[in-house]
Amino acid sequence: MMPKTVENGDDIPWSQRVESSNGVIKPKKEEMSDEDDNVPWSARVQPKPEPMSDDDDEKPWSQRVKKEESDDDVSWGARVKKEVKEEKKTKTKRRKTGSDSEDEDEYVPEKKPKKEQKEKTSTKEIAKKTPKKEVKTEEKATPKKKKKQEEEEDVWKWWEEEKKEDGVKWNSLVHFGPMFAPAYDVLPRNVRFYYDGKAMVLSPAAEEVATFYAKMLDHEYTSKQVFRENFFKDWRKEMTSAEKETITKLEKCNFIEIAEHFKKLTEERKAMSKEEKLKIKEQKEAEVKQYGWAWIDNHKQKIGNFRIEPPGLFRGRGEHPKMGKLKRRVMPEDVIINCSKGETIPKPPPGHKWKEVRHDNTVSWLCSWTENVLGLNKYMMFNPSSKIKGEKDYEKFETARRLKGKVAEIREQYTADWKSKEMRIRQRAVALYFIDKLALRAGNEKDDDTADTVGCCSLRCEHITLHEELDGKQFVVGFDFLGKDSIRYENNVPVDKRVFKNLKLFMENKDGNDDLFDRLDTSSLNQHLQSLMTGLTVKVFRTYNASITLQQQLDKLTKPKDSIHDKILAYNRANRQVAILCNHQRAVPKTHEKSMENLENKIKEKKKELREVKDQYERAKSNPKEKEKLKKRYERVKEQLKKLKIQRTDKDENKQIALGTSKLNYLDPRITVAWCKKNDVPLEKIFSKTHREKFRWAIDMADENYVF
Repeated sequence: MMPKTVENGDDIPWSQRVESSNGVIKPKKEEMSDEDDNVPWSARVQPKPEPMSDDDDEKPWSQRVKKEESDDDVSWGARVKKEVKEEKKTKTKRRKTGSDSEDEDEYVPEKKPKKEQKEKTSTKEIAKKTPKKEVKTEEKATPKKKKKQEEEEDVWKWWEEEKKEDGVKWNSLVHFGPMFAPAYDVLPRNVRFYYDGKAMVLSPAAEEVATFYAKMLDHEYTSKQVFRENFFKDWRKEMTSAEKETITKLEKCNFIEIAEHFKKLTEERKAMSKEEKLKIKEQKEAEVKQYGWAWIDNHKQKIGNFRIEPPGLFRGRGEHPKMGKLKRRVMPEDVIINCSKGETIPKPPPGHKWKEVRHDNTVSWLCSWTENVLGLNKYMMFNPSSKIKGEKDYEKFETARRLKGKVAEIREQYTADWKSKEMRIRQRAVALYFIDKLALRAGNEKDDDTADTVGCCSLRCEHITLHEELDGKQFVVGFDFLGKDSIRYENNVPVDKRVFKNLKLFMENKDGNDDLFDRLDTSSLNQHLQSLMTGLTVKVFRTYNASITLQQQLDKLTKPKDSIHDKILAYNRANRQVAILCNHQRAVPKTHEKSMENLENKIKEKKKELREVKDQYERAKSNPKEKEKLKKRYERVKEQLKKLKIQRTDKDENKQIALGTSKLNYLDPRITVAWCKKNDVPLEKIFSKTHREKFRWAIDMADENYVF
């Protein structure tokens, strides 16, 4: 929304201004900030939304917005709609003038500083006074400048505000609720399902589930017996009695025509004209404008996942025992809404009602529901760039940083506990040693119907092998188990002699399926860690070890005189050590060999170009100006060749390592920000736009002297 005229507000900081109904800016009476979830790791006021009109009950859910002319009396839904229309007009103008930029996908409300408002002139008035070409220049240049100003103004520097009392996350929370998956459209009559060679018309419910399977016919999942059995069992639950009586074997089902139908739709979408694609894009943008934002304590913040996942077939990771089961459609009656009290409660779609409406300001989620396959609670949460998430990250890294000052004492204690007379204390000490040394996850107890993944506390005897000597090293423990997301952890680690002897003792008279640490669980371990340091958990150890490893590796690998490309390679290598420590592996990308081949060809071409320039230089002995020109070109090509070689090395070293996970979740971002500032490396070379939005607090806080 456009801000109203500012009166007598020049001396009031933006973070302390309140806009009254008549547009006058006054100081806020009280300024408070959120405190995030109980962390296990150790302004301008926006208009309040108004209730939507009862007339909207007759409209589709996605269009329930009221139209009014006066902003002061307009409902919140109408204001959102108006913003959508204004943004469409602005984008249309920018497309005509060619001024649209890559970042224009994101909605930024129109706001101008006081000076710009005083000088504001309509397009028609400019046209009267200015030649046509100059009008275009004016229109083309202004949005970019304005956008930059808006981005600076819209950043909520919550880290500079005082925190709320413990447990309170917000004073006011307003949002539109979730966006539900569209209803199922039945297949055209010419697209048929066959059973035992005969065409068969399915009921809508059974047909919808059949389409889920048909879409996956070419995927390896449909070749897995567990997937097929789970699908068929759940599919039959959606059939009518007559359909159940007829369809008794999956092997006799023919989904080919359905599969071909959806392949054809995919090809048609790819072949759409620019205008058709633009229309779809604008529709999605309109959905984001309406559902993708929430107001927390009168600050507009992005929502991370406002679209509820559509129904489909559960895949899981690795060999999950529930793969193929039906993920049912989530309805409003399944959803719990959390928001402020009063008339700003989101309305459910027509003909429906919410499961429950809460006003719990001790939690940060906006909506909640339970998915049917694993029985887990799902949440609609704020975007990682929001204050809610930012505070949680900040507390996480601060807790890990505090561990730095306590870790020597903790290590001394668990080393002494290796000799304890109590078996449970010995097991706890050895487990803590592995968590500290290898950054293993805690590992929770699993149900029989979940994937067989383990962590430190849930290791079984079959997961480790003891070697008195291996490859010239003594007292080596071999680990081999499936970790989170069914990623295999395979490592041979030399350990302290006392740890080795204890492991032998723990394994005595046990079978491979028996627990290695049979007198330990995650709960008791975390309870012990809390007694050592407030806020200390197994996750804090993992965060601490990841961050301290990055800091140490950067100090070791970075050379001040290196080029930016060499420094970036050093950073990636430091990050790689963290990824290896945290077991952030990935399968070699299918495109890796082709990418490496392309790089090799580019290197060969660049080498050839370098030789040609060198030959030209040697032949230009009698022409000093030409010689000087060729020398500069030679140096430029030489630098380009060096860059390609570094890129080749980096790509090959990273082929089986996922660097993004640690950078997004385990590394204190202030380390990276300080390193970039100290070494004159542009932050965008290391942090993507997503990283920069998520870690605004770190970018603002850290200077080049910051050390974890």
